[in-house]
Amino acid sequence: MDDLIISEGTRVTLNFALVLEDGSEVDTNFDQAPASFSVGDGSLLPGFERALFGLRSGDEALLEIPPEDGFGQPNEMNIQSIARDQFDGDTQLEKGMVFSFADAAGGELPGVVKDFDDREVIVDFNHPLAGRTLSFRVAIHNVEVAELH
Repeated sequence: MDDLIISEGTRVTLNFALVLEDGSEVDTNFDQAPASFSVGDGSLLPGFERALFGLRSGDEALLEIPPEDGFGQPNEMNIQSIARDQFDGDTQLEKGMVFSFADAAGGELPGVVKDFDDREVIVDFNHPLAGRTLSFRVAIHNVEVAELH
């Protein structure tokens, strides 16, 4: 089974690191036990999964993930103006602060303060990695047939 390649219907155990263009690591589990996921289970974005297709146990790779296969391009519609009085009066706002907002479905949506004045706060709801090309460094430890549930 060592010849099984990553594709639909496989379960993968790996270590990974997400690295920005400047070389800084955004996320890694190389300092931890490997993670496992089944292709298509939603653990990884589809573009990250597709980049792994064809790799097998024992492979190491550095994969480039363009924005359209990662976190997408920033969308101007995701930048919103919110009345300043919607924020707690005691809150000292700063550019780059992250707040959690309720979305229409009752879930939480993070937003980053881009700018503010006495009347309004400009909040960016785009993913912080939107528009970024990422390097996805992986070490594949195991590839097996995924169990169907």
